Amino acid sequence: MLKKWNELPEFMRTKEVLPYYRVLNRKRGQLLAKRIFDIVVGLILLIILAIPMIIIAILIKLDSKGPVFYRQERVTTYGRHFRIHKFRTMVNNADKIGTAVTVGNDSRITKIGSKLRGHRIDELPQLIDVIKGDMSFVGTRPEAVKYVDKYSPVYNATLLMPAGITSEASIRYKDEDRLLDAADDVDKVYIEKVLPEKMKWNLDSIRRYSFIRDIVTMLRTVLAVLGKDYN
Repeated sequence: MLKKWNELPEFMRTKEVLPYYRVLNRKRGQLLAKRIFDIVVGLILLIILAIPMIIIAILIKLDSKGPVFYRQERVTTYGRHFRIHKFRTMVNNADKIGTAVTVGNDSRITKIGSKLRGHRIDELPQLIDVIKGDMSFVGTRPEAVKYVDKYSPVYNATLLMPAGITSEASIRYKDEDRLLDAADDVDKVYIEKVLPEKMKWNLDSIRRYSFIRDIVTMLRTVLAVLGKDYN
């Protein structure tokens, strides 16, 4: 739940974050509904998808060497670090041999990984993070620590809520890896061009936050995965 203003980390108690805090502070009831929804639906989906996820885990192990899960450190509410759960879609230790973001023709992606990424199936294990409270179904995508370190003060407003599996920005930039294909310096292009555009959507989602909008975003995500273009 949303902390009191004077309990926020010092780096978040700024004039840039305050307007977004005031919006969410008026909607504590909806934030409670959001958390209850995350726990209940997360548990139901984890039970339903348990067997398919076990099958996927076996396919990953058969396809390439390395762990089933990818556990990179990410940032969530109030700047807290956590290790995200995702099915591994790249060669083992891929983050040590390339950038933290992925381009469309990335040679590090495995055969089974390309299929999982295409339909966002690699994100199913994030149900664990949702149930734990590290993430929510809807919210700003959890960025790698090195990108959060580059945040401008207003971007810190997105840390008032848990990171999300999906968001309006995720829908608009679902083919982000293809956008970065032609970049000579992927990290530079991501930080200076892609991230600011995504943050416009993320901050707007906080300004207009409602639990119902979360549900709509989830439905739009399903349609986007099935091929609908929202751009």
